[in-house]
Amino acid sequence: MKKILELCLSPDLGGLELHMKNLALHLNSFCVIGNNSKLEPFLKKDNLEYEKISRYDFFKLAKIIDKNSIDIIHLHWTKDIPVVVLAKLLSKRKPKIVQTRHMHMTRFKSDFYHKFMYKNIDTIIAVTNLVKQQLIEFIPQSVRPQIQVCYIGAQTPKTLSIQDQENLKNSFNIKDEFLVCIVGRIEEAKGQHIVLDAVEKLRNNNINAKALIVGHFMDENYFTSLKTSYPNDIFTGFVNNPTELMQLADCVVLATKKETFGLVLIEAMKCGICVIGSNSGGPLEIIDDGENGLLFESMNSQDLYQKLLLIANDVDMKNTLANNGKTKADEVFDSEKQFGKIRNILENL
Repeated sequence: MKKILELCLSPDLGGLELHMKNLALHLNSFCVIGNNSKLEPFLKKDNLEYEKISRYDFFKLAKIIDKNSIDIIHLHWTKDIPVVVLAKLLSKRKPKIVQTRHMHMTRFKSDFYHKFMYKNIDTIIAVTNLVKQQLIEFIPQSVRPQIQVCYIGAQTPKTLSIQDQENLKNSFNIKDEFLVCIVGRIEEAKGQHIVLDAVEKLRNNNINAKALIVGHFMDENYFTSLKTSYPNDIFTGFVNNPTELMQLADCVVLATKKETFGLVLIEAMKCGICVIGSNSGGPLEIIDDGENGLLFESMNSQDLYQKLLLIANDVDMKNTLANNGKTKADEVFDSEKQFGKIRNILENL
């Protein structure tokens, strides 16, 4: 079996970083993280071997590669490409490099610097077919690595008992409202204002509705403005297990202007909760509109309101979409299945 090193020097803690940790756990891989990484307690909890380096310390990374007899470096944060490529060239092992591309690519990579970097990458795993198309469009064919597509999967969450759901509702003073949940960092691009406006429209239409805003703020002014404008809704702050709160909701909305993938939708679908996503980027590959969820025009709160109104007034429709969504998520977006595909890609390099 090939020795794989999972690397992510990002200082943040989101879907990209946690995906790296979960994949390392599945593959039993050695990890390298940044000195200021928020992943360290998670790696310790799962007893994963790791070392820490500064963002540009390719000398130390080269030594780690040789010391641990690494065959493949798998990186996730695009900004890590230079340090990985230089470490590969300095190392004796000369491992293969695989990048999982978690973000959209929007401009040509035809200058000398990018050509040099991509020439030294063996394979790029795109998280959607759209990302694959972008990689083909923007990376010159002469240096373009092999491109594979592998969706990010989600684990099947623990189902809360009725009593646990009631206790959680009581902790947030949730009664019998039609509950609309959005999960993610609170910043304008994530579209919390779109969801809150749509829910306000439901209330103005005499529907007892409430928004559940789950996540920590990145833009304090934006966050303060939302709390001031929408005092009837719930802001939970950061939570460790957002899937528990999803299970309280009638639907989960992903309102990002252009989400690369949309793991939140997958997690909600696996919880058996109805999902609504913006009609751009990743949600188009997750939701079959009207079959296992609904799509709305990106950044259009009126259109989102109309979709919310549909399921608020038709419980059977909401439940059918939720059940079909869970079936698709279990069949197509299960983390164990997707990790197995990544393992095959890495082992066959």
